[in-house]
Amino acid sequence: MKLSEYAKKLGITRQAAYKHFRAGLIPGAYQLPTRTIIVPEVAALGKSDYNIVYARVSSSENKTNADTQADRLVQFCMANGWVVHEVVKEIASGLNDSRPKLQKILRERKATRLIVEHKDRLTRFGFEYIKTLFHDCEIVVVNQSDEKIDLMEDFVSLVTSFCARLYGQRRSARKTEKLIKALNEDNA
Repeated sequence: MKLSEYAKKLGITRQAAYKHFRAGLIPGAYQLPTRTIIVPEVAALGKSDYNIVYARVSSSENKTNADTQADRLVQFCMANGWVVHEVVKEIASGLNDSRPKLQKILRERKATRLIVEHKDRLTRFGFEYIKTLFHDCEIVVVNQSDEKIDLMEDFVSLVTSFCARLYGQRRSARKTEKLIKALNEDNA
């Protein structure tokens, strides 16, 4: 179908549809040598909105923070007139690649809009990679921060994460020592 028909089906102006085409937002659309823009029928049907709110905290001690984060995001969606279809709360490090709930969202590809409070709630590093790979879904970051501040926060979070892992290993070794000591006392 022509771009003008596509615009009518979506209820937008032809100029808006043309901007979508120029931005590459209409999958499979192409321009003929006559400059006519053709949109495949599948793209015209579109994907109905499916909004997912994603809240993440680093440790189980902050579980209440995940709840309040999710509540703030749901309020944000309601203020924008978006229906929230899923609220996903996860307790895992932002540096951890094996976050099952986030992986499920990315694998299923149901979401047309993923709403997070800060970029680092989605991932500490590689945000642009996720955004590129998840191109058919709009990732909405509610609280944007300045890039210089963002870079500094990334550095601090990286150092903090490595320190936490180091201290966690020490804590684990101390717990193991206590357990062995308790077992030896019970055997004696």
